[in-house]
Amino acid sequence: MTDTATVTIDPIVVPESLEADDRGVMHAIARLGNAVALHDAGTSDLDDSAEELLPMWQDATDFVHVGYTASRDGEIAGVGILRMPASGDRTVEFDVWVDPPLWGQGIEEALLAVVEEEARRRGRHVLQTYTLHRPDTAGPRLDSPTGFGSIPAEDPQTRFLVDHGYALGQVERNSAFDLRGPYEHVETVLAESLRAAGPDYRLHEWTVPTPEHLLDGFARVRGRLATDMPAGELDIEEEVWDADRVRRREQRFAAMGMIVSITAVEHVPTGELVAYNDIGILAAEPDGVTRQFGTLVVKEHRGHRLGAIVKCANLLRWRAIAPRSPRITTFNAEENAHMLAINVELGFEPVSYAGAWKKVIAG
Repeated sequence: MTDTATVTIDPIVVPESLEADDRGVMHAIARLGNAVALHDAGTSDLDDSAEELLPMWQDATDFVHVGYTASRDGEIAGVGILRMPASGDRTVEFDVWVDPPLWGQGIEEALLAVVEEEARRRGRHVLQTYTLHRPDTAGPRLDSPTGFGSIPAEDPQTRFLVDHGYALGQVERNSAFDLRGPYEHVETVLAESLRAAGPDYRLHEWTVPTPEHLLDGFARVRGRLATDMPAGELDIEEEVWDADRVRRREQRFAAMGMIVSITAVEHVPTGELVAYNDIGILAAEPDGVTRQFGTLVVKEHRGHRLGAIVKCANLLRWRAIAPRSPRITTFNAEENAHMLAINVELGFEPVSYAGAWKKVIAG
């Protein structure tokens, strides 16, 4: 193990732009996150860029980002990042990323220590993080406490968190859909689902920015994601959403250069939006992978094929928006049987898996 005295830990200073002299830290965060995802999950579909990351770090209205770099011989070899909901007071979601060839040399230990201390200093006592895993790893498995899904028990990232007192709280499946294939089946599923939903439900489609007449409704349904999605043993703090928060999110998308398509379903008798799906791609990378940000059907309106409606409708309209994107990638909790069934029905295939971890620390 490397002597951690040779590792220098420094707080991350957020640059004003990617032209600033200190812009290198954002590029280092992207590089390390991408390298870890490729090493652990075997895919580059989850790659981020500095252009995507910087707007999220700069706007602390809804989420506060704090982090540390670990440098050796003047080079950034790892980062520890904390992401905290501004409206909450309990939880921290964090990442510890180390250059894969340097894992096991003490850098991850040093970063985890400063992450936990920073959380404690801020009065946050619930720490949560995610690990990525390849789908075909042989050997012992660690089962999710939800009863759905498992991850490799002997992966280094698994052992690291177990050794430091973290407990597996949930397993997520990362799936991808081939956007270059035929769409007849998607069209059929959409037509069948619209018939099953009936006249009480109306489909809306738009490209960000959200139209004014849908803004409040989208804020309400987006706010339900934190409370209505399957959370396993994780601690998910309720989020407060309004029209201003939706606009802030869209301003971040614009700063990233992201094109975002949203489909939503309105419950006609009440006028409320009760389901949505949003997906996006960087305009500067039209050949890149499309990301799904979220899909939700609020609890009171499940069982009407609304999830299939919003997913199918967005896949179909995406052909004209991003015709060169090869695939779309998404994560779903393994216990979310209904949404996974829709994915399988449409042709999504598993690519990797994620373990969600939790630890409660003393104040």
